[in-house]
Amino acid sequence: MDARGIIVSVRDRKGLPAEAAAWFAKGLASGEVTDAQAGAFAMAVLLNHLSGEERVAWTLAMRDSGGVLGWDLPGPVVDKHSTGGIGDCTSLLLAPALAACGAYVPMISGRGLGHTGGTLDKLEAIPGYRTDVPVEELRRLVADIGCAIVGATADVAPADRRLYSVRDVTGTVESIDLITASILSKKLAAGLEALVLDVKVGSGAFMKSMEDARALARSLVDTANGAGCRAAALITDMTQPLASSAGNALEVIEAMETMTGVAVNQSLWDVTVVLGAEALVLAGLAGDADEGADAIEEALESGRAAETFGRMVAALGGPADFVERYPDRLPAARVVRDVVADRGGFVTTIDGEALGQAVVRLGGGRLRGGDRINPSVGLSEIMPLGEPVEKGEAIARIHAASAEDADRAAAAVRAAIAIAEEEPEEPPLIHERIA
Repeated sequence: MDARGIIVSVRDRKGLPAEAAAWFAKGLASGEVTDAQAGAFAMAVLLNHLSGEERVAWTLAMRDSGGVLGWDLPGPVVDKHSTGGIGDCTSLLLAPALAACGAYVPMISGRGLGHTGGTLDKLEAIPGYRTDVPVEELRRLVADIGCAIVGATADVAPADRRLYSVRDVTGTVESIDLITASILSKKLAAGLEALVLDVKVGSGAFMKSMEDARALARSLVDTANGAGCRAAALITDMTQPLASSAGNALEVIEAMETMTGVAVNQSLWDVTVVLGAEALVLAGLAGDADEGADAIEEALESGRAAETFGRMVAALGGPADFVERYPDRLPAARVVRDVVADRGGFVTTIDGEALGQAVVRLGGGRLRGGDRINPSVGLSEIMPLGEPVEKGEAIARIHAASAEDADRAAAAVRAAIAIAEEEPEEPPLIHERIA
């Protein structure tokens, strides 16, 4: 068996047997497969697709290219994955809420990708918070606290890390087969029993249409189930930011305000509750979605989720008093400026991707892989769809490192938020459930 033969088989639509998938994934991890061969394989998959059985085999091969965690805990091991959007900080609420309900959550998360924010980048806005921890420390934290939100170690799905870097430069990022295996190989390596998937759709998501979002959700659920992990997906709206903030420290503040009841963002709360309910049902901790939703809401309302989050932050090197003092503990931008409407009417459309790119250019994301992030910058108080607005009223607030950066961001925000006379129909927050 060799790389060329496997590539030719996929190219000529002769299939990807499980043993060939395992060989190729190990070759990616070891370096035996070259970058040119990895790119050719990715292009063959993009053009010819994998069957459902082949997609499961490829996902498991990617998972097994590195270490796979096993657990011996008194409750189910569960997690959530989002395909990414603007102002999506649900992980910060959901992981501790699930832990407070009896689940164990080893949430291996990622950094920002393109215009979307990354959970690790948000958490690293907290002074001292460590996202890079050895496996044994992750085991201890999950067992003691119930959850830990960290990054993947070098041993988690190394074949995916290699292929991921090749896909961007070979024009194969869009392959649903490769997206599915990339997401699930890392999640399955965490030894999960249940996984809830949040597939975003709309202007701020990677999947702009319901057709594409539905196809990805179906692929993720079927592949996860085929690989032995109970899964379901919710297609949730990203035609506007989920939270009213976009930017690392700003999203942490909004998540903390919601988690502590200081100022609840209802959309953020609602998506957290519905995802949490689904996860509890999958994990066998709730009999149905209503029971699961009640449990998640109680964990949030009682403060048990916030207490769990505070313990996790302290255990990972952050301030011991973070829950009580988070506004003082997070960095603040040097320049804060409102963007005002140049006409009256209603907010009719929001280009979420453009807002995300504005945050990236403020320094809140990466234009290149090695870029340093400024955790204090971003947007807050983004006016939602359907909101009436008067001329001269603020439609968003910019947090920038300089006046020049703020000027550029203001122009981008005005271009991204459309105002018209006719009130628009607001899209549903949850579009579909796929199981």
